[in-house]
Order: sequence, then C-alpha cells, then structure tokens
Amino acid sequence: RQMMEVSQTKGKKAITNYETLEVFENKNTPTLSLLECKLETGRTHQIRVHMNYLGNSIVGDDKYKKKFKKIKNIDPSLEKSLINLKRQFLHAKTIGFVHPKKNNEMMFSSKLPEELEIILKTLRKQSK
Repeated sequence: RQMMEVSQTKGKKAITNYETLEVFENKNTPTLSLLECKLETGRTHQIRVHMNYLGNSIVGDDKYKKKFKKIKNIDPSLEKSLINLKRQFLHAKTIGFVHPKKNNEMMFSSKLPEELEIILKTLRKQSK
C-alpha cells in the first residue's frame, strides 16, 4: 500500500475530530499526549495521516512516524516499554456501523490492551 497524505485538491474528504485527554511531560519523559479521535469519515490510515500532518505521530507507527533524535534522559522503564511495543499506540475504544441487512446500528466497545495500559500507567506515575 502507498502512503496516504493530506491534500486540499485531490483525494476524498476525511474528517477527524480529536480532543487531548492528557499530556505527559517532565524531565524524564518526552512530550506525549493521549488523544481521543472521533471520525466523521473512514479513510485508509485516516488517524495516522491526520496526526502526522499536525506534527503528532503515533507512538509505534513505523510508516507515518516523525523523524526524531534519540530521547535523552528518558526513564529506563518507560524507554523499555516504548522500545518493546510491537504495535502502534492506537486503539479502537468504540466502533460502530449500520448492519447491511438488518439496517440497525451495531456498536462495539473494547478495553485498552494491557501493553498500552502499562505504558499509560508508567506515564501517569512519572508525571506526578
């Protein structure tokens, strides 16, 4: 697959509404934010493309990541959690669609996976 991009002149309309829920930053933590995204459209890589366009790539996203220097003075346990993360820090908390035959709305929710929860707990502990 090719990389997607934000464009004003070509492609399909894509709308992502987002809210910053938490910001984590101190002398041993790089600036990381927890966001909630609500999509009005469903395009390929939409969240990844929009966040990268805004200068905020997703942790663990090897395709759309920003280039950055090695993080200095990072807490060793946080660094280990981030390095060992074998996925993007991206989770569909709630997803829904209209059933194609029954025509009723289907909604599904899911808890944050444990490996992401561990990183969040570490960030919260360090930011106190």
